[in-house]
Amino acid sequence: MSIRVKFGVEGLDEMLLGGLLERSICAIVGNYGTGKTMFALQFAYEGLSRGERVIYISLDEREDLLRATIAQKGWDASAFEDRFYLLRLDPTDFNLAISSIKSELPALIKITGASRVIIDPISLFEGLFEDESVRRQEMFAFIEMMRDEPCTLVITSETDIAKPDGSRYGLAEYLADTVVLLRYIRSPGLTEVHLALEVVKMRRSAHSREIKPFEIFPDRIMVYSEASLF
Repeated sequence: MSIRVKFGVEGLDEMLLGGLLERSICAIVGNYGTGKTMFALQFAYEGLSRGERVIYISLDEREDLLRATIAQKGWDASAFEDRFYLLRLDPTDFNLAISSIKSELPALIKITGASRVIIDPISLFEGLFEDESVRRQEMFAFIEMMRDEPCTLVITSETDIAKPDGSRYGLAEYLADTVVLLRYIRSPGLTEVHLALEVVKMRRSAHSREIKPFEIFPDRIMVYSEASLF
């Protein structure tokens, strides 16, 4: 029987039939403002609440701003400070960012014993490679490396403006085991904008294929798995 890793988002875990598969790779794909970082933080907090160790690598948000977001949620960061490894890498420093993610991450996972790893957003890592063939090669090698690590990996990725149903470079959803797509849905009269979620794929497991609305509250995310959009 496959071991499930609860994502920590009510409604989403139900759509995943109990959570992510242990040691799998999940991509959270969405446009700006759809809550990718909030989902990533919720995944991290769920693990910490269960006594796990978590590595969170940010390529976008500053560490102090992420910690401020955590505080706003009412989470007691001091209670798990020794199990939460929050790292901020500067994607503009190409060599350092590449070296840290490819070379140092496996060692960090081994030293810390982290069972959950988050990279937010992976699209900035992908963007470090100007040549498309090199980008594909590097991403494939990185994902294959992570499959050998004893952890469940969540990556976030921005959608392509011209293709809102896929990631910017079209690699994250191809390489990941599970893909959760976040999107805006406008009402028929264009009077309201709703946030909606879809589990696009989940290897080695059945899952809900319906599009469901969700809301982001100060202290949690709620996916209405029993509701219809309109």
